[in-house]
Amino acid sequence: MPPELLPAISAFARVAHHESFTRAAREMGISPSALSQAVRSLESRLGVRLLDRTTRRVGVTEIGRRFLAEAQTGLAAIARAVDAVDESREAPAGVLRINLSRVVADLVVMPHLGDFMAMYPDVVVELHCDNRFKDLVAGGFDVGFRLGESLANDVVAVPIGGPHRLATFAAPAYLQRHGEPRTPADLLAHRCACVRLDEERSLMLWDFAQDGRLIEVEANPSMISNDADLLIEGARQGIGIGCHFEALVRADLDSGRLQPVLEDFWPTFGAFHLYYPSRVHVPRKLRVFIDFFRERLAPSLPRDPRS
Repeated sequence: MPPELLPAISAFARVAHHESFTRAAREMGISPSALSQAVRSLESRLGVRLLDRTTRRVGVTEIGRRFLAEAQTGLAAIARAVDAVDESREAPAGVLRINLSRVVADLVVMPHLGDFMAMYPDVVVELHCDNRFKDLVAGGFDVGFRLGESLANDVVAVPIGGPHRLATFAAPAYLQRHGEPRTPADLLAHRCACVRLDEERSLMLWDFAQDGRLIEVEANPSMISNDADLLIEGARQGIGIGCHFEALVRADLDSGRLQPVLEDFWPTFGAFHLYYPSRVHVPRKLRVFIDFFRERLAPSLPRDPRS
């Protein structure tokens, strides 16, 4: 890419990522007007419109998406060069961009993030919570967290922590009014707090273990959200039966604020995985992050000398 266009291309990439001039400008430490001017100058130089701007949102045009996909390769190469410089520093440093779901943030990352940042104060951690599986390179991320079952084959994956059980639960008041389901199929006659992932039309199916296999059930929604906290709160208020990882509602179950439902059918999933694109040139900031969480949550796992 022409060197003189690099700052403007980088600026466009950040606006496209955030879908906001304001958030991108805050991240870059410049004014929204200066950022807007840089992108307009790039569009003028290229002779195309890269962004659709309205008073309510900023979207990437079709040609803008194609341009960004091509430009990301060069931007990623520059980021690797900067990371190589960081490697020469005495302490790990730089921005570590992490893609993860809110569930992983709550269960895995946030309980230990303070200790990590106290140990590595020059590393700036940026958490991008998203329920969708993201391509790390295209999204400009260093690392991501997901369940092992949902990972692509072309990434390096490190298991973090142990298995997690998926629970169904309801407030005592709901069960008093509506009764308790005895099998997963009974959920069709109940009201449920259901997840709809970002930009997906269908609701997430509920998983249960039955007769030694995993089955999926389409729950009957009384409440729909993409936010786990809202759905759990809805269950607490008696809106309907909820479904989420047991660890997120363990305190509610122990206190009686929520009651287990269909506990004999709760399935267990494997560990969450930390994943990154390649073992080639792992930045120092990422290396210490991987080692910290692997040792903190899974001390019995052997260390991979290649990572």
